[in-house]
Amino acid sequence: MKVLANFSRVIVGMYLIFSGFLKVVDPYGTALKLKEYFEVFAMDIPALKGFFEGLGASSVPLSVFFCCLELVIGVALLFGFKLRWTAWVALLLMTFFTFLTFYSAYFNRVTDCGCFGEFMKLKPWASFWKNVVTMIFIVILFIYRKEFKNSGAGTPAVLLAIIISTGLGIYSLSYLPVVDMLPYAVGKSIPEQMKRPDTAPEIEYQFLDDSTGKTVLSKEYLMDTLRYTYQASKVLNEDAIKPAITDFSVVDTSGAETLSAVLEGKVLVLILKSTADIEDLDFKKYREVVTKVAKVQVKPVVLTPETGIGTYLKTKKLNYPYYFVDEKVLKTMARNNPVIYLMQDGVVLGKWSFNRLPTDAKIKKLINNSTTSL
Repeated sequence: MKVLANFSRVIVGMYLIFSGFLKVVDPYGTALKLKEYFEVFAMDIPALKGFFEGLGASSVPLSVFFCCLELVIGVALLFGFKLRWTAWVALLLMTFFTFLTFYSAYFNRVTDCGCFGEFMKLKPWASFWKNVVTMIFIVILFIYRKEFKNSGAGTPAVLLAIIISTGLGIYSLSYLPVVDMLPYAVGKSIPEQMKRPDTAPEIEYQFLDDSTGKTVLSKEYLMDTLRYTYQASKVLNEDAIKPAITDFSVVDTSGAETLSAVLEGKVLVLILKSTADIEDLDFKKYREVVTKVAKVQVKPVVLTPETGIGTYLKTKKLNYPYYFVDEKVLKTMARNNPVIYLMQDGVVLGKWSFNRLPTDAKIKKLINNSTTSL
């Protein structure tokens, strides 16, 4: 059984490191998922509404904590660091995750658990059963936790994991995700990802066999209407036939859709998700960059969900065309606020947090490289 316990330790450790890393490189994305869970709990448990709303308001620091904890516990298990204590934490952590995924699956409340960040999307029941399998390994490890001796490499490995994971989390929040797995990452084409994949839908039909009274499932529509009664159908490969981007829409101040303003030509996009926390932000350097890149026909635009942003833009001397995009879409596009995109015909050439403004030379170089590669 010691062999099985060691195997469980390694498997769970590697899983937690992998899962934790995918989350910690994009803690804002994990925070959005946590907030979604807290909002659901606030609605479903009215007596604790205030408590869950408070947790929702603290979703970002909680995200960094849980992401780092998951990765660090994985390293602790892999290197055999204080397994009597670590096994307890792993058990409690996975119990929490298993409860969340069960609640999500059973009540159909949150359609994606965010277990692997943006790397992989799992259906709620798939997430739950994944956690159940992981829990089996953790229980085995927990039972035999006292049989393990502390490893000399455990302490430095855990300390290093704490430093690296915390650094990754803080950096990704201050700037942008270290590893960008979003559909709006540099090098990706927004128009191409809005197209439906060239994949035929696989449909499964459900019929009632009137001669036997049994239900029949078929991938072909059964034409014998005297014997079979149609009941329902479903698409089996729904995810494979959906575009990667389904909700990107741009409208102007009159309410007319105008994707061309963003997806045609060379565009420098300033994304303002909210103006509430950037009232004192100085845009002088950004305006200087815009003026310089205008010489190479780069047009500036502003994307925002706030319909009353006109006064703010005027105050900040951002006298550029502005358009409205759904807030949820902008939270996916911009993990910070503000965020700047450089695009050419809808292809993302560059992407920066406002904390790290690009120079006009950098923008011109990216445009020249893009033009040369065409």
